[in-house]
Amino acid sequence: MLQEFDHQSTSDHRSGHQETGADADQHTPDVRPTLFRDRSFWGIITTQFLGAFNDNLYKQLMLLLAIPAASAAAQVSTDTPATDVQGWAGLVFALPFVLFSGFAGYLSDRYSKTPIIVLCKYAEILVMALGLIAFWYYDLFGQTGTWLVLFLMATQSAFFGPGKYGVLPELFREYDLARANALMLMSTFLAIILGIVSAGVVKEFLGGESAQQLWSGLLMCIAIAVIGTITAKMIRYVPAAHPQLPLSMDCLGISRDMSQLFRRDRPLLAAIFVSSIFWLVSGMAVPTVNRLGMEQLAVGEARTSVLTACVGLGIMLGSPISSIICRSRWGNSAVNIGLGGIAAALLLLGVWRDQHHWLGYWGSFVCLIGVGVFASIFSIPVMVFLQSRPPRELKGRLIATMNQANFMGILLAGPLYQLFEWLSGQFGWPISSVFWMMAALVLP
Repeated sequence: MLQEFDHQSTSDHRSGHQETGADADQHTPDVRPTLFRDRSFWGIITTQFLGAFNDNLYKQLMLLLAIPAASAAAQVSTDTPATDVQGWAGLVFALPFVLFSGFAGYLSDRYSKTPIIVLCKYAEILVMALGLIAFWYYDLFGQTGTWLVLFLMATQSAFFGPGKYGVLPELFREYDLARANALMLMSTFLAIILGIVSAGVVKEFLGGESAQQLWSGLLMCIAIAVIGTITAKMIRYVPAAHPQLPLSMDCLGISRDMSQLFRRDRPLLAAIFVSSIFWLVSGMAVPTVNRLGMEQLAVGEARTSVLTACVGLGIMLGSPISSIICRSRWGNSAVNIGLGGIAAALLLLGVWRDQHHWLGYWGSFVCLIGVGVFASIFSIPVMVFLQSRPPRELKGRLIATMNQANFMGILLAGPLYQLFEWLSGQFGWPISSVFWMMAALVLP
């Protein structure tokens, strides 16, 4: 799929494309600063870190609140589909990315990506404030309020994504792009780890058996959103990639330009498809691990959150390996090795004996880290390929289309998780059996 990885600057710049900015005349020296001396690098990586922390802290608090009812029902019956609503929460989170990513990609190409990033961070402050209100007045608004905030949080992230990833090739030199993506991925998943673990710790510390007891945790989210807005202003201004781009109906979905690009460039379409399948499986992993820790292993909220964060830890550990592979032009092998490793680890995680998990807590801990390592080896070459291959004026819309495809996968992950956990109950299997069903999706 990535066999033409190092030909992005010539064969993929389509006829009529006028190179400007980062794609300027190849004979012009690149005077942009090296990665670690670039103030914009520290600005974008810190901004992304803080945003990912907030997203995962809030979402994990919601998921942990959704589990006790399912666990209680599981004690009296193996049929628990009506009580475990984690899959539907995943659907609510994914829906804005499917609905709004096309328009977000249009804005990212039509206007400078820098002010869009800053405006999205201001929106994050407002959303986190609404989250505090939803938790404080849970008796009044109920679950509807917290889920509405989850939807708004995902909407903010949908508009943030095309600018965040599309700006990287405009800010940094081509040679630094793989390293920038690897470090971005490492910092993002460090934030995911800390956000998920913090949710478990906050819930136990505050004695949060109900949403009203957890409102003070949202004060931290508001403060972090404010800091993230300040760091976003460190990112230097980049000119609009396509300032004359007209708004049309196809900009709200997959634009005509993107459809034509995919018809001409089959490897690009293949990369989008494989990426979406990967995120479909990833969207099922978090609720499955949450149920594994709370129900089958019965280790409590804090240790369950640590278990859920292991995938993020593995991605951090795998990012430097993937960066080296990517810079060595071995992208094809990395994609296949990564997906094969993910499938093998999922098969191990699914094994049980007499309803008891075969690996136990620490075995699952190690195996989930392995899932993350292989996920990193898979995902970074695909991300660099998708960022660098399209012409400059289509980069924002390509990232938006990738977001739509990935979150269509995550959108389908919610109902699929509900189906798979229902099937496990019907057959009298423990929740770990869902890992086998996930492996069956990856193997083809």
